[in-house]
Amino acid sequence: MIIDLTRRIERGMPVYPGDEETGLVQSRQLHTDFYVNHQLSINMHAGTHIDGPMHLTETDMYLNDFPIDRFVGEGCLIDAAGVETIDYKEEYEALIRDGHIVIVHTGWGRLYGEEAYYGEHPVLTDAFAELLVRKKIKMVGLDTPSPDKWPFRVHKRLFENGILIAENLANVDRLIGAPSFEIIALPLNVKADSSVARIIARVSKC
Repeated sequence: MIIDLTRRIERGMPVYPGDEETGLVQSRQLHTDFYVNHQLSINMHAGTHIDGPMHLTETDMYLNDFPIDRFVGEGCLIDAAGVETIDYKEEYEALIRDGHIVIVHTGWGRLYGEEAYYGEHPVLTDAFAELLVRKKIKMVGLDTPSPDKWPFRVHKRLFENGILIAENLANVDRLIGAPSFEIIALPLNVKADSSVARIIARVSKC
């Protein structure tokens, strides 16, 4: 079974406060131009996207400089619905393994596009971030706009250890109870700090 974890890209879609709006227009018409084309203007942090280290740290490594296998891997779900902070728990030691792509379910995705979604979202603690660093995971994905808030210590700690961050995931609740799943999180091959992405989960049948 394939679960799409990606928000739809469309004109006027929600963006992080202060970021540029998304523009999407049909630039060519079949009856006058004899073909159809669309023009997209989007900032790389709109909708479902992957943050790379260049976003908040001093590095000359663009997101597309990472090897492609960094964006595919065995998934692991942390169900943290209903809490304001996602903190370290001893049970996560056995759940999270080296090379995992960790998906955090907070339930906050239901507020996507609302003002509270961006200003009041749950955050990861420093202790939880240290666990992810120690486990050497590939990526952490969230159904929130960010793993933290100003001054973005968690962002920077993960980036300093080569851990990518996927934000604004959709349908994460559908992974609850899945026996195992693989995450395929493909950014554009674009020379940028971060990239919009199509992220899916391939869930095992057994």
